[in-house]
Parts: sequence; structure tokens; C-alpha cells
Amino acid sequence: MSDAASSDLLALVQVHYQDLLRLLTRRLGCASLAADVVQDLCVRLRELGGDASAAIANPRAYLFRMAGNLATDHQRRARAIQRHLSPDPVPDALACDRPAADDVLHQRQRLLALRAAIDALPPRCREVFLLHRFTGLSHPEIARRLGISVSMVEKHVQRAMAQCRDHLRRLDG
Repeated sequence: MSDAASSDLLALVQVHYQDLLRLLTRRLGCASLAADVVQDLCVRLRELGGDASAAIANPRAYLFRMAGNLATDHQRRARAIQRHLSPDPVPDALACDRPAADDVLHQRQRLLALRAAIDALPPRCREVFLLHRFTGLSHPEIARRLGISVSMVEKHVQRAMAQCRDHLRRLDG
């Protein structure tokens, strides 16, 4: 292709600039990327200069084909970069079921706060609460075992629960 043919193609880019831009915008989904590809097309046409030996039978078709090929190249490069930046997700077989370290730390802090709340209870209240929550005894069973009324068991459990809830609320801020 002679320099004259190259400059004729550049002039043809100017004539069909809007058509090229519309085509490439549809294909790439972005007007600024389409404008970049048209700019790349102009650079390539200048680089060709007199190096190409075959005569172009249909310059407009050649231009649009070249623009389409440049768009395809751009999409391939973008996918390659995306693959490099976004590694494949970890397969389920390799995923760890263990909780995150910060979750473990937070739960340990909550457990320590509960222990402190239980330790701060009066002895009888603490005993009732532990029998109820950790031994699984019913209120009447606790009342019989400790020789107190069911109503008193309920009050001790309510007091212990309120104290635990208050300690956790202070911890959670």
C-alpha cells in the first residue's frame, strides 16, 4: 500500500468516523473504548505506509474489518488481564469450614463476658442459672432440689439472663 493509499484510508476513517464509532460502541459496550480503537486504527494505518503490497478492492470494508479485528484484540487483552487479576475461586473441596480469626476472637470475648457476668451473680442465683441453662433441669426440678419456690427459681433465672444480656450489650457497644 502506498503512502497515498494509507492517507486515502485515513481520510476514509474521517468520513466514516461516526459509523465506526457506533459499530465499535455496540461491540465493546463503551463509547470511550470505541474511540480508543478508532485511534488505534488510525495509528495502524499510518504504520502500514508503503509496506502492504496487495491492492484493496473495497477500502470501506477493509477499514471496518480492521476496526473489528482491533476490537477483538482489545477484548482478548482485557480478558487476559481480568483472568490474571481475578484468580479462579477456591474449589469447595479446598475451602476451609473454620470461622475467620476475627469471628473467633469476637466469640471468645463474648464468652469471657458471659463468664464474668455469671461469676458476678450472687451464689444462689448463679447456682439456679447454671442448673437451668447447663444441666437442663426444669424450674420445678430446681425448686425441689434447692428447697426454694418455683417463683424464686424464675426470678433468679430472669436476673441472671438480664445480667448476661447487659454484659453482652456493653461488649457489643
